[in-house]
Amino acid sequence: MNRAEFQNLSRTRIKETEALLDRGLYGGAYYLAGYAVECALKACIAKLTKEHDFPDKRVVDKSWTHDLTELIKVAGLEKEREEKGRRDKEFGLRWGVVKDWSEDSRYRSVGEKEARQLYAAIIDPVHGVLPWLEQHW
Repeated sequence: MNRAEFQNLSRTRIKETEALLDRGLYGGAYYLAGYAVECALKACIAKLTKEHDFPDKRVVDKSWTHDLTELIKVAGLEKEREEKGRRDKEFGLRWGVVKDWSEDSRYRSVGEKEARQLYAAIIDPVHGVLPWLEQHW
């Protein structure tokens, strides 16, 4: 997959999240919302790849994860995220919600409050995680 495909997938997963929230399908909404962030982070990682360069195996191996805190490190955005969280406390709180997402959520029941909280933390136009990631992808 390439950067543009990850960007498109991120946008698609958010639209799917909205549709599931509207239908009261909160577990699926929660699950897909996290994947929207994962795809955005992988778009950021793809941006680091230079055409015709042979990729560093450690970076490639670390990129094959669903762990959002690991992906933000691989994308080279951890220090910037920390700084943004210090400057923008609301962003820091939203990242705190988003970082706890796990692909294992597909195996547990998620209620409306938790699903909507994650969605809001991701899409908030001023303090959200996804608008911030879009600046880096």
